[in-house]
Amino acid sequence: MVFNKMNRVIRYPGLLLFLLILTFQAKSQTQQQPPDTSRRDAIRLFMDCQGCDMNYIREEMPYVNYVRDVREAQVYLLITRQSTGSGGTAYTLLYSGQDELSGMKDTLIYNTSPDDTYDVTRSGLTNTIALGLMRYVAKTPIRNAIQVRYTGERLESPEQVEDKWNYWVFEIQTRPRFSIEKSVESYSLSNSLSADRVTPEWKIGLGANHSYSKNVYIRERKDSLGNPYESRTEAIRSSWSANNETVKSLSNHWSVGFRAGLSSSTYNNIRFKGYFMPAIEYNIFPYSESTRRQLRAFYSIGYIYNNYTDTTIYNKTYERLFEQSLSISFRVQQSWGSANASVSASNYLHDFQKNNVRVSANLSLRIFKGLSLSINGGMAFIHDQIELAKGNVSDQQLYLRTRALETGFQYDGSLGITYTFGSIYSNIVNPRF
Repeated sequence: MVFNKMNRVIRYPGLLLFLLILTFQAKSQTQQQPPDTSRRDAIRLFMDCQGCDMNYIREEMPYVNYVRDVREAQVYLLITRQSTGSGGTAYTLLYSGQDELSGMKDTLIYNTSPDDTYDVTRSGLTNTIALGLMRYVAKTPIRNAIQVRYTGERLESPEQVEDKWNYWVFEIQTRPRFSIEKSVESYSLSNSLSADRVTPEWKIGLGANHSYSKNVYIRERKDSLGNPYESRTEAIRSSWSANNETVKSLSNHWSVGFRAGLSSSTYNNIRFKGYFMPAIEYNIFPYSESTRRQLRAFYSIGYIYNNYTDTTIYNKTYERLFEQSLSISFRVQQSWGSANASVSASNYLHDFQKNNVRVSANLSLRIFKGLSLSINGGMAFIHDQIELAKGNVSDQQLYLRTRALETGFQYDGSLGITYTFGSIYSNIVNPRF
């Protein structure tokens, strides 16, 4: 009987290998207990940061217990980011003590330059995180193992810095791409040029963009005599735009400015478009708190000139229009999660029935220990497609999406549920495989 069982195992070498692996793992686990992943007397930290290199942070800061649930933490750290006028990134670090450290709060800022490498950015951010944690670490016995020292040069007297560029930042980019297969060839080229100047009083952005894409679809066919030949179908889309946005800060809640630009798009049947839109914005919360919360109302009204490539469905080859738009957006990011919602509406003043209304929302919620929920959704009611080309849409235009299509609505949505359980600690780093 035993011989028959062994015979079956030998016939299936994969089964034999699987059994050997299980035996080896069981033996190794009984001989060696896994180490305790918690660090005695260390503070428990929950980091709320999208895009942070957590493996690097864990390795550089081994004096912290990194927990997976915010309710287990003694310190909650929220890291948000915004683009700066120089093209870099401003990270805002918001520390909040919990339990016995309740009431201890702090805020630090870490700025990067546009030419900083990924390693420089993560190193500087990690160092800033560590500096902010020192006041909390000082409350634990681990403070005896921490040393703080200054590694820079001694400053005799501060020097005034002069900016020869007067806060202007320029960027030029080009990106050619291609992909070739037996049946499909894809070529694309995108170019951009920008000039930005950002100060506390003014925000000026100038930009120009160009894009061109060409897809070739190749099929092997035979003619009526049975001779083989190649059938090639091309789909081409191109566009360019030049725009300007100028904003003046009036107070910690009010801003005024305008948007203006020129553009062209084969997809949208626009040979040439020009617009000028003065605007005003009010933020109920101070702009200084925009990384954590904001509730904005934005209104604009202005002039648009459209020159169409083909005659539109309203028998127009060009139009002079006046348009107004209003949008209200809300955003908050806290320890329980984040929420974003916006409502926008626009219409042409000569015909209020030609309008566009859009609603979108996003909610990321930590319901209870280990369980999180994310919901995304949006809808749009579209009645302002005045630029649509007249005539029937060909199968090629439909399938290759080289032309905008008529629609009266658009819906989208997603739902995500995540449940995590087990050890509350996540200190160990293992980058193998």
